[in-house]
Amino acid sequence: MAEKLKIKLSIANRVYPLTIDAIQEEGLRKAAKNIELMIKQFEQSYSVRDKQDVLAMCALQFASQVEQKTIDKANVSEHVEEKLKALDELLTKHLVS
Repeated sequence: MAEKLKIKLSIANRVYPLTIDAIQEEGLRKAAKNIELMIKQFEQSYSVRDKQDVLAMCALQFASQVEQKTIDKANVSEHVEEKLKALDELLTKHLVS
């Protein structure tokens, strides 16, 4: 059974106690750090009065990054599939000749 850890993460001046698998700790700490950095960037770039607005913009930014990676991955897969089909056709022609 995976070892459970109790950690506290601070995001937007709030502390969140979590019980997690030990393997998740590094990723969660990095994610919290990235959120904090993005919060600071938004607060410096825009006059934002409400932390919720900043957090919503952070969520939108992260979600759009995930979606873009999914789109990029699909495009790469399509490109690879086309190349494999072309290679298969060349090999088939060569073997038939």
